[in-house]
Amino acid sequence: MALGRSGLAAVTLDDKYVLERGRVYLTGTQALIRLPMVQRQRDATAGLNTGCFIAGYRGSPLGGLDQGLWGARRFIERNHIRFQPAINEEMAATAVWGSQQLGLFPGAKYDGVFAMWYGKGPGVDRSGDALKHGNSAGSARHGGC
Repeated sequence: MALGRSGLAAVTLDDKYVLERGRVYLTGTQALIRLPMVQRQRDATAGLNTGCFIAGYRGSPLGGLDQGLWGARRFIERNHIRFQPAINEEMAATAVWGSQQLGLFPGAKYDGVFAMWYGKGPGVDRSGDALKHGNSAGSARHGGC
């Protein structure tokens, strides 16, 4: 941590994504962006090589989430986080379901993939089949949604 001219710790806009201890000041959307980074770090500490997949509908009330993820691209890529916005909530839910199927084929790049899905209320209703089947299939051993 750098010290400013006053002798106090200098605060930067990147702190919300890079500080590993101490207080971090961020918005709710920034907390959602930081959450998978923290999970990746916790998994690495436990000896796991995990990745994260985030998908959702850009028209959701969390519309700022996609902008925040794109703005934090250099931080999320370093933490093996893949953000893929979808055409609708159903496609996003289906993609998240697919992220949990890494054990079906040999040669997986990660021990597990944890995932995040976001959408709006009517999209949740339409996504029932994908959410139901994803729930039935379960998550990968070191994954989760």
